[in-house]
Amino acid sequence: MSILQENESLLKENERLNNEKTSLLRNKEFTDGQIVVLTKSLEAAQKDLKDRETLVQGLKQSLDLQRKELNDCRAEITALKMHIEGARASRGWTGESERRQSLSIDKSKEEMKSSHSEIENLKTSTGNSESEDTQPEEKVVGANEVALSSNPIESVFGSYVKNAECTSEEDRSTPEDRIKPNDAISDSLTISCNGNLLTENRQNLHNHISDSPAEDRGFVQKTESPKRERTSDKMALETIQILSDALPKIVPYVLINHREELLPLIMCAIERHPDSSVRDSLTHTLFNLIKRPDEQQRRIIMDACVSLAKNVGEMRTETELLPQCWEQINHTYEERRLLVAQSCGELAEFVRPEIRDSLILSIVQQLIEDSATVVREAAARNLALLLPLFPNIDKYFKVEELMFQLVCDPSGVVVDTTLKELVPAVIKWGGKLDHILRVLLSHILGSAQRCPPLSGVEGSVDSYLRVLGERERWNIDVLLRMLMELLPFVHEKSIATCPFTSAIESLTSSENGKSFFSASLLHLYAGGHVDWPAFDWMHIECLPDLIQLACLLPSKEDNLRTRITKYLLDVSERFGEHYLVHIMLPVFLVAVGDSDSADLTFFPSAIQSRIKGIRNNLLEILSSFHYQKIHSSCLITGLRPKTAAAERLAIMCVLPLLLSGILGAPASHEQLSEYLRKLLVHNTMSEGSWSMYRTSELIDAVRFLCTFEEHHGIIFNILWEMVVSSNVNMKTNAAALLKVLVPYIDIKVASTHVLPALVTLGSDQNLNVKYASIDAFGAVAQHFKNDMIVDKIRIQMDAFLEDGSHEAAISVIRALVVAVPHTTDRLQEYLLSKIFQLTGMPSPGNDVMRRRERTNAFCEAIRALDATDLPATSIRDFLLPAIQNLLKDPDSLDPAHKEALEIIMKERSGGTFESISKVMGAHLGIASSVSSFFGEGSLRGKKEGGGPELVASQQPSPSTQQDDTRFQRIMRGSFGDMLRGKGKGYDDSPKQLG
Repeated sequence: MSILQENESLLKENERLNNEKTSLLRNKEFTDGQIVVLTKSLEAAQKDLKDRETLVQGLKQSLDLQRKELNDCRAEITALKMHIEGARASRGWTGESERRQSLSIDKSKEEMKSSHSEIENLKTSTGNSESEDTQPEEKVVGANEVALSSNPIESVFGSYVKNAECTSEEDRSTPEDRIKPNDAISDSLTISCNGNLLTENRQNLHNHISDSPAEDRGFVQKTESPKRERTSDKMALETIQILSDALPKIVPYVLINHREELLPLIMCAIERHPDSSVRDSLTHTLFNLIKRPDEQQRRIIMDACVSLAKNVGEMRTETELLPQCWEQINHTYEERRLLVAQSCGELAEFVRPEIRDSLILSIVQQLIEDSATVVREAAARNLALLLPLFPNIDKYFKVEELMFQLVCDPSGVVVDTTLKELVPAVIKWGGKLDHILRVLLSHILGSAQRCPPLSGVEGSVDSYLRVLGERERWNIDVLLRMLMELLPFVHEKSIATCPFTSAIESLTSSENGKSFFSASLLHLYAGGHVDWPAFDWMHIECLPDLIQLACLLPSKEDNLRTRITKYLLDVSERFGEHYLVHIMLPVFLVAVGDSDSADLTFFPSAIQSRIKGIRNNLLEILSSFHYQKIHSSCLITGLRPKTAAAERLAIMCVLPLLLSGILGAPASHEQLSEYLRKLLVHNTMSEGSWSMYRTSELIDAVRFLCTFEEHHGIIFNILWEMVVSSNVNMKTNAAALLKVLVPYIDIKVASTHVLPALVTLGSDQNLNVKYASIDAFGAVAQHFKNDMIVDKIRIQMDAFLEDGSHEAAISVIRALVVAVPHTTDRLQEYLLSKIFQLTGMPSPGNDVMRRRERTNAFCEAIRALDATDLPATSIRDFLLPAIQNLLKDPDSLDPAHKEALEIIMKERSGGTFESISKVMGAHLGIASSVSSFFGEGSLRGKKEGGGPELVASQQPSPSTQQDDTRFQRIMRGSFGDMLRGKGKGYDDSPKQLG
């Protein structure tokens, strides 16, 4: 039975194996079929690949042919351009050129006939004189040149250049060199058009003749010289052809960093190859030798191009090198476009003058529009090199337009290059300084006038101020820099055009040019008997236009105002002290509205009468966007403000320039001190004309003066006089001044001058003076983190809070809140503790408005502190209890503040809000809405215990969660002001700091 069972199992196994064998055979057949199909598809793919390779080769060949045709077309186009330029220049002698063509053709035929007979005479007679040999030789050269010409037009126009070249070569050769057979002359002439082989062959021939015996020289000249010269020329030509064929194949296999080693070979092949298409291909290889050449490699390539241009002459430079520059002008890599920009200025010397201001200028113009900064910078530099090579100034206005375009370029590097190199070159080349100055002032004013007004309320001061965009601000800044660069030219022209001979004689005898504009010279000028437009420009056009520009700039445009100030200081330094005191100062005194202090005796009488008799309105001038320049004498008169708004505008915009740019000059420090004392001390004591306006404009003018460190001593001396004065208004103004001056001083000045003055003001008996100093203390805390300064501020703030007044508490909190993002942790903790202390005190009476003002100040402070990294102890001991205290009085809480405080409470307590309530005690009386705001589901770790549960709930969360929470706190601190209205005192303090 076991055997039968085993047999049965074996039969089943055999059957299974047979089935498996059958399936394997079927799989094999299927696999064989797939292999056959794949083999056929592989063969088809290989065939298709070969067809594609053949197609690619054909396309490459067609591309080479098209490139060659394109190069030929480019050369023809360039030749046509040059021919058109030549035709335009020769319109006057067209008829004469046609007669010359016919005469030259007839003459060449006659010279061809006579040359054969004279050559026979040369063979039979070798003793002819030098003068007799020279004339037939020149005729033979001329005949061969005509014979080698491809068409009559080329023979006529090309004969002049070729005759000149060959004549110059023959003038340098010896008499023996000039005696050549006809074949040798023609062969050497052909090679001379391709390079310098003619000179070498002549030298070799001369050496061979001089070395041979005297009796054999005739035989050498007749037999050996022609054969050797033809053999040498043929070998040289074959060598050049071999080199030209091999170079394109060699270049791709040379390392990029070593390809400049091939430049001598490429230059030699370009210079001497007879085929123009081959030369064009090699020139293309020269410009494309390195894919992205660096500065050193570009310099090597440019030196090679300059050397090549020297050797091949103007025509080949124009027809072979310049087209390659034009081809590279839109290349993908900026290094290649930069190579074109650098080549324009250096190759211009080797082309005809009419090409320089047409084709090359067009290339530079296109490069100025390039997206790469380095290309535009190179275009500006090479345009400056190109200008002296222009044949005339017909393209002056186009060049001037390009200059202003480059001056207003968004790149500082391009602007610097333009101001230092291109602008002086344009002035020297064009000689139109007056036009440049006029256009420059127009651009400066136009850039500001095109901007929208600061306010749409017609008649207000802000309606005349402009909101500058980034582009307009940049343009005005660089144009003012350009005005500073032009100042030396204005000064030189003023001296050169001086109509008073005595002053010129004194200038030649003196070494210092600043003393030229002396008081005696200004007295002569005031006589008004002569015209001096170059001198009048500064105070009749430039200074009034700068005043008009200043009247368009808001107070925050300190950078532009500083640029104008530096220009005024440069003018005073260059023109001298007398010009500053007698010309510049009266102009600005009249413009600022202080005409009583302006001494106009040094102006011509016509201008004086206009100033005294006419009162133009500055606002009308600004609203029309044009200055009333009908007559020069109207100009300074038009600066004088008439209305109250105009006077306020003058104080805001012109007074800072008067203080810093005119009285701020080194020679006027005493006048500056007297004028500041007059503004800040005497006018306040006597309640003069300035006191009727807001003092913020005066304070802002002094703030701008403080941006120049050299004036700090004068300012703080006057400030101390105001601090120790008995006048309350003066002390209050001193506190406001100290607040705005803090950002512009160092820690030494803050410790020795500012803090003592503020402590004095803070101890004053008058509450207005005392509370006015609080904001200044906050400004000091904002800008200085020194521990000694912080301790002094804390002591002073404690003194303010001891008064217990509502105003003092609000002022202290808001002053310190401004300093929260910038101050130290000690001051932040101090502020938080004071908030906790003040919120725990009972509310001041039943005045709802005072309660809300107080609560809003505390909420703003808490939200500002929440945006900082507070230690856990400060959060537990001060922040959370202070929030609890504020939430006890829901009637005085703004809804936005209430929502923010609840969020802060939830995040800072880790979500265990009710746990905190139990810890703080049931007597805190938390509003039921707070618990419902968070909901039961949001409570974590809700336990019956006290302190341990609270401590456990305040364990630090992961860093990513902390960062996210801190970001949310900062966002709440930034955008919280948009959800609610700011308090008036808090809104004013940042503006005064600005």
